[in-house]
Amino acid sequence: MSKTKALPKNLSFEKALERLQEIVAELEDPEKGLEASLELFEEGVGLSRFCRSRIDEIEKRVEVVLRETPDALVTEPLDDELDEDALDGEEPER
Repeated sequence: MSKTKALPKNLSFEKALERLQEIVAELEDPEKGLEASLELFEEGVGLSRFCRSRIDEIEKRVEVVLRETPDALVTEPLDDELDEDALDGEEPER
């Protein structure tokens, strides 16, 4: 098995996501060999974990900020129905 690449220390979420998109495009190439595909997959998994950890960190920071606001705002998961309507260009039901 090949070694997993170390992520750059100054990697931003946006750059990691951009690289993930590039990897997906490369993996869709039917001419890509098995070993090359495996290396790309391993890199993608590392980037995916990095992005997930950054999202988790940001969620925690948002929760702290909201807890400290005088209005005591509360976060809630997005409603799937609202998300689907937004994607379809329809007005969400209320």
